[in-house]
Amino acid sequence: MTKLTNPPEHKSVFESIKRLNKNGQEYWSARDISNILGYSEYRHFIPVIAKAKTACRNSGYSVEDHFEDILDMVSIGSGAKRPVDTVSLSRYACYLIVQNADPLKEIVALGQTYFAAQTRRQELADSFDKLKSEEKKRVFLRGEMKTHNKHLASAAREAGVIKPLDYAIFQDHGYHGLYGGLGQTDIHQRKGLKPSQKILDHMGSTELAANLFRATQTEDKLRRENIKGKDKANQAHLEVGKKVRQTIRELGGTMPEDLPAVKSIKKIESQNKKKQLRSTKTE
Repeated sequence: MTKLTNPPEHKSVFESIKRLNKNGQEYWSARDISNILGYSEYRHFIPVIAKAKTACRNSGYSVEDHFEDILDMVSIGSGAKRPVDTVSLSRYACYLIVQNADPLKEIVALGQTYFAAQTRRQELADSFDKLKSEEKKRVFLRGEMKTHNKHLASAAREAGVIKPLDYAIFQDHGYHGLYGGLGQTDIHQRKGLKPSQKILDHMGSTELAANLFRATQTEDKLRRENIKGKDKANQAHLEVGKKVRQTIRELGGTMPEDLPAVKSIKKIESQNKKKQLRSTKTE
């Protein structure tokens, strides 16, 4: 079984072999992937590509959009190169390949995690881009926050954040990092919210997106670095929050604590349900 010398670095392993075509679009070479996955010869990897193509076709996607036969130049010594056949793979193609590769290889399991996450993020980005109104974006992002806060809570428990009070402290560290030292109580006061009102329910899409990034990246960091202990988990959440804040500053964005509180998302969801009911009754 292939062993990794440093499993937490799986993300950079797959990132390091990512390429860009002449149009600036990302792709991976099948030969590079086969090497990373520990196949001794490329010919042993070809059946895996075939299975991935079948899975792609059965999922209703065009194989040609995700798998493209190309020639690649490889060194053969003394500075000389020769062309070899390979396949240009999309992110989704790589995801299908690691799902069909040898499951006994540890790197395959890590690849499944990496490409599953990347594919999901792209799906979310595509879904978000189709939303036109601010309200629809808020509803979408709030739903994602609910899902990823559950994932974050699970990762925090694995790190040793067990008790409800400990988790509240853990969450506050993330807010401290993102909001320039402000905790949940401070944010409530600054935005004029009542203690019973949830901060996330009164965020606009920009602020929700920043918090979603904080949550997903903290979960990824806890798992990727196998962080253990409450203090280390709290510090990781704080650091991620600070990084997101730094990115906002570098892009010239408004700091999250300066963004206004908006109408409760619950009211929007309630209004949407009423519209759906009226629409159903008229049909």
